[in-house]
Amino acid sequence: MDQQEQTGSDPAAKQSLEVCDIARIMRAIPHRYPFLMVDRVVEMALGESAIGIKNVTINENYFQGHFPAHPVMPGVLIIEAMAQTAAVLVVETLGPSAQGKLVYFMSVENAKFRRPVGPGDQLRIHIQKERSRGNVWKFNALARVDGVVVAEASYAAMILDR
Repeated sequence: MDQQEQTGSDPAAKQSLEVCDIARIMRAIPHRYPFLMVDRVVEMALGESAIGIKNVTINENYFQGHFPAHPVMPGVLIIEAMAQTAAVLVVETLGPSAQGKLVYFMSVENAKFRRPVGPGDQLRIHIQKERSRGNVWKFNALARVDGVVVAEASYAAMILDR
């Protein structure tokens, strides 16, 4: 991960990180195959926002039953991809103080699914922190395919000891 810039009085809120590869993602969150739903984080402003990528392929195990003749990524898994991208943002923002902790999904509101996502699509997941207070973080998220919004939601997460 390359460090791009650091400015202002709150370094964690201003530091911009260029990329978070799969190895770094797997150090940040405990999810593994078949439930790891983010392949890469391509942009991150610590304490503020992140953009994650999920490459959707026909090899996803959920396509065996959802739906074999017309494969569609389940909306709940798009929401999960958003939550995992936000969890990476939280862990990277907290740095060493996140050691021994997990980010738990608390609530989802205003989830909307605008169009189906299928094999060959690349989800570009935009996470924006709305606020954080103590160990609770609130986010707004959009998922896009080819620049078109396919899903959106607002949600909350809590970071707790494992």
